[in-house]
Amino acid sequence: MKDPLIDNAKIMSKGQVTIPKEVRSRLKVSEGDRVTFICDGDYAIVMNANIYAIKTLQKAMAGEAERAGLTSEEDIIALCREVRAEIEGL
Repeated sequence: MKDPLIDNAKIMSKGQVTIPKEVRSRLKVSEGDRVTFICDGDYAIVMNANIYAIKTLQKAMAGEAERAGLTSEEDIIALCREVRAEIEGL
């Protein structure tokens, strides 16, 4: 893991902040991308919104494969084949 990056930015009159270049680079965001703010008490975490969405989905889906009886790679391959056959049959 890289060393923590600490930087500052000024809040402009409309509440806008320019995210420093090195922070944008570490978050892998650029113009047009979205970021997610996670606020807790007196601090906030800024994350690449795509990464946040994936992590949230992974957390929500944790254990679902096992509950569905998918316990091996072969089970997953069989399910994919079944779903593809169903889609192609439409």
